[in-house]
Amino acid sequence: MSKHAAVAGPAVSELLGEAATAISRSRAIDTWHPSLSRYDSEELMVAVLGTGLTPRLRRSPLPSEQRRRFATMVARRIAGEPVARILGHFTFRGLDLVVGDGVFVPRSSSELLAGEAVKALRRRRPPRRAVDVATGAGPVALAMASEVPDAEVWGLDISGAAVKLGRRNAGRLGIANVRFRVSDLVDALPRSWRGALDVITIHPPYVARADLRILPREIRDFEPLQSLTDNSDDGLGLVRRLAVDSHLWLRPGGVVLVEVGTYLSRSAQAALRRAGLSDVTWKRDSLGVTRVVAGRRPRL
Repeated sequence: MSKHAAVAGPAVSELLGEAATAISRSRAIDTWHPSLSRYDSEELMVAVLGTGLTPRLRRSPLPSEQRRRFATMVARRIAGEPVARILGHFTFRGLDLVVGDGVFVPRSSSELLAGEAVKALRRRRPPRRAVDVATGAGPVALAMASEVPDAEVWGLDISGAAVKLGRRNAGRLGIANVRFRVSDLVDALPRSWRGALDVITIHPPYVARADLRILPREIRDFEPLQSLTDNSDDGLGLVRRLAVDSHLWLRPGGVVLVEVGTYLSRSAQAALRRAGLSDVTWKRDSLGVTRVVAGRRPRL
């Protein structure tokens, strides 16, 4: 190594490797796939650099001020803080969403739910209507509204902070065909929408009450409790309620789409069938993990 290189400091690629290794070893994080720690380190580095990671940049040394900023961010991630919280925003299906304290941080895993909802909406005849329950910062509702611009979409959440953040994101993105309301499940929907919905989506708080204590710190310490559990024994209390209510709100042939952990897939399917929904199916993501369970209101 030349004297100049030694003074300049380690290359970006070296720092990325060290950060990914440190993140992968953190006991505060559920690094369930080997690529996740590398992805986290690169997201943080892009924020520090303010630009994408080109091959040339990866070989270049990082100035000391940026190196300190990157180290601070990595330390926060190692402590369990979600990357989106560190950066203050999250990109979801091309939408730049603001995230904030007291509201569940969007995950890329929910992009499958949004994608399935968009496909289901596009298959329906106008007027198209969709509702995203437990919407949080609004990623799924906003994706549906953005990608199906002639649809009317509502995002519902029991948290006022979540609804406020969803509205803020809609305003920033200029998405006018979405509304956010405080609601216990679908209680806030107008009565005129009964029997008129095409799609209902939910990423429920599906952690069973007894499992809260074993959650990794990145979830337990940084997400609001009501976004994690509905206090049921199996984590599917809200899913069962929504499945029953869906018959009142869906048009014939309309669908309910539920995002759950893969270990709950069969139980969620059974809950939809018991509620009288038909054509119950499931969808795996690109990693082969079952993420979305769907059921349809039988056609007349």
